[in-house]
Amino acid sequence: MRASDRAYAMLREDIVEWRLPPGTVLGEVEQSQRLGISRTPLREALGRLTADGLAAPHHGRGVVVTPISPETVGALFELRQALECQAASLAAARGEPAVFRKLRTDFDAAAALLAADPGEDPAREGYYALVARLDAAIDAAAANPYLTQALGNVRLHLARVRRLAKDNPARLRDTAAEHATIAGAIAAGDPAMAAAATAVHLHKSLEHFNTVHRP
Repeated sequence: MRASDRAYAMLREDIVEWRLPPGTVLGEVEQSQRLGISRTPLREALGRLTADGLAAPHHGRGVVVTPISPETVGALFELRQALECQAASLAAARGEPAVFRKLRTDFDAAAALLAADPGEDPAREGYYALVARLDAAIDAAAANPYLTQALGNVRLHLARVRRLAKDNPARLRDTAAEHATIAGAIAAGDPAMAAAATAVHLHKSLEHFNTVHRP
């Protein structure tokens, strides 16, 4: 792996995991020393983070980790709804039903596990891995590389928002049921239902975020 690729991956993970929270100045000297690379590949990595929207220019020198606000989350969800509803609709029209029937079964099981032990970290981690499987299955079934690329950037920002939204056991159980409904609609080959189920899930997710971060 090139030094710039390694630096980009490490910085991106640190930003998404809030080890580098919003407002952190990513100074070239400090970060090159921390990551053990020269400043040239670091500049390349910072440029990629800026292109992703995870960082922004800071007073004409260096970059800073971009903030997250209810307004930016609202804008992100507007884009997310357009992309994810379309992806779910395409997946229902083009996907392999058996793949999504299995995912629906897995989400039903995840909801039961989260209900049985809502405080269990492995249950939550397993659930997030299951969500990633659904995303990957929808991307593959939709078979639109441009849509997949756009969704990849949106999901990158959503990973950061998820840490801010805070895990809520009741909400996690609800999202498992909502994802099961999405997978079931895709398995049934119903594009309109798949898009509608996705829209309901996104509306409730944004509503939860706004409730948690109500002024």
